[in-house]
Amino acid sequence: MVESTSVNNINSVPGILLSSTSAGIYKNKRNDVTLIRLCPNASVAAVFTKNSFAAAPVIIAKKHLLLEDSPEFLIINAGNANAGLGKKGELSALETCNSISNAAGCEIQAILPFSTGVIGEVLPVEKITKVIPDLIAKLEPGGWLESARAIMTTDTFEKVISTEVVINEKKITITGIAKGSGMIRPDMATMLAFIGTDVSIDSKVLQHLLQEVINITFNKITVDGDTSTNDACVVMATGKGGNSKITNSNGIEYNLLKDAIHKVCEFLAKSIIKDGEGATKFIEVNVNGGDSPQECLQVAYAISHSPLVKTAFFACDPNWGRILAAIGKAGVINLDTEGINIFINEYCIVKNGMRYHDYSEEQGVSAMSKSEITLTVELGRGEYKESIWTCDLSHEYVSINADYRS
Repeated sequence: MVESTSVNNINSVPGILLSSTSAGIYKNKRNDVTLIRLCPNASVAAVFTKNSFAAAPVIIAKKHLLLEDSPEFLIINAGNANAGLGKKGELSALETCNSISNAAGCEIQAILPFSTGVIGEVLPVEKITKVIPDLIAKLEPGGWLESARAIMTTDTFEKVISTEVVINEKKITITGIAKGSGMIRPDMATMLAFIGTDVSIDSKVLQHLLQEVINITFNKITVDGDTSTNDACVVMATGKGGNSKITNSNGIEYNLLKDAIHKVCEFLAKSIIKDGEGATKFIEVNVNGGDSPQECLQVAYAISHSPLVKTAFFACDPNWGRILAAIGKAGVINLDTEGINIFINEYCIVKNGMRYHDYSEEQGVSAMSKSEITLTVELGRGEYKESIWTCDLSHEYVSINADYRS
């Protein structure tokens, strides 16, 4: 049994300490740097963006994970992506890690750097290194909510959740934070997500679990179809929970943990969509009856990435022809259009490829006026089905991104 807590009741995770402060990266002073410290011998799993222009911290974090099985620190800054700067960016990330190494007395490869913000601007290393002593001094177990706020960029609310699950008669805690609002079509995870747990688990098994969960949560969301240069998701397991160590991926204990982490990741992923830049509606797109999972996803993404479909949802305009056109352009081979059915919430709009005879414009407006909408497409070709989560496209999305660097 997994129980979720509210944002006001976030559990600390034994073996993990956090702190946040302002390094002055933003013009308007706010917390913009977070430090996470792990206990010795913690297991760490991570997935990173597949964007070819991966940011410098992504490159360095991946290298350090290959050298160090049990990292000790994670350093995260908001307001600057440290991306698109070549070797200079990598040197900046390493300089930040070196500052922590000197202050804490640990190896530089035991530090994983993460950044989020504007691409192509030089990382203000001196500002970040200046606050490292303060961050180390302020480390405490209850810093999750403050850290969730510190890693935000265009987010309008913090994304944080705690759960508990019983494994081997031991109560295991899982707490996660994430940030993300725009430039969201993760090709691995979200913009940034950090999940801590006190479970005892082999690091390779944890990596396998994370990839399984990522594929059905963060990899099923899209705001605008763009994959960031900085995407990363990290799960940290301290082993302080007292359970017998999980050493394989096919037992009851593994499945209990997987279910709990899945719930955390799904909550965070959906929170990102609900906080999509300028979003007013959360839309679940279900594609059923496909000949393969891939073609179901082709159709789902064709719908979710169509500006015409997304703006229609924003305007509560039941222009179902836009949905039909998006399905038709998805590239499904030998698609029988006469087998297509489309529903918005409980209302059937299209039946056998044509407007349903009982459908009315009033029904469409009513369905599209809700803040949470389910769009279902039946392909009638097979037994596969897939779902993704997206949002509408509003005037505010344009304003936010037009003014992002102003």
